Amino acid sequence: MTINRNIVLLSLLSLGGGWACKKAIQVHLNDAPPRVVIEGEISNQSGPYQVKITKTVSFSDSNSFPPVRGAVVTVRDSTNGHMYNFGESAPGVYTSNDFSGIPTHTYQLAVRAEGQQYTASSTMPATVPLDSVSFAVNTNFNGKKELNAVVNFQDPPGKVNYYQFIEHVNGRLVPNIFVFEDRLSDGRYIEQPLFNDSSYLQKGDTLQLRMYCIDKNIYNYFFSLLQVSANNGFQTASPDNPITNITGGALGYFSAHTVNHEKLVVY
Repeated sequence: MTINRNIVLLSLLSLGGGWACKKAIQVHLNDAPPRVVIEGEISNQSGPYQVKITKTVSFSDSNSFPPVRGAVVTVRDSTNGHMYNFGESAPGVYTSNDFSGIPTHTYQLAVRAEGQQYTASSTMPATVPLDSVSFAVNTNFNGKKELNAVVNFQDPPGKVNYYQFIEHVNGRLVPNIFVFEDRLSDGRYIEQPLFNDSSYLQKGDTLQLRMYCIDKNIYNYFFSLLQVSANNGFQTASPDNPITNITGGALGYFSAHTVNHEKLVVY
């Protein structure tokens, strides 16, 4: 099948959401004071998990983000009361003891760093199975044909679901991140191409694709990256930092999500 990418991109950015993709994060800080950035994830797959803590740098500086050392990091399952400690396994990288997240449970992140307290909350959604991954030839903005992966799955009816898809091609992470809200397709069978504007699939490539079921706050975080990125054609008039679920003044996100994955050869 052939899908006009221009039409799809216009529809995904219309009111009500849909698909979104982003390039590299570009926070508009210029020469503002450094801010703490926290990036943490847990899933329904066995850990250990990591929470990475760094600081921003001025726009004119190199992309070398200094790690935040000596932080105290914990994650609490507020559904069953279990507490998990994260130790510093590398500068600015805090690793958990081995545990697995549980769908429908809510997790509370607490970080004490450089005299400041930061918190975040994320509820792990129920798992939605990924049925299969297929491939389709689509037309890009330049009128050229490109090969894209197509995710196929049944969206559960009766509730809002949020999804994120991440691709690795031949072991290399594709820098686009795709998020999807089902508000306009609740309960439908989804057959959606993942359009790549920075990496193109070729027949014979090895594709690893992960499907995350994420909560609303994480969807808002990644969707807002598209809005603030200087690399997209839909930048807002007053760019700002991405919407974060972390309190206390830090940037970044904390996500509890479920994972499905497929590994296959592109055909």
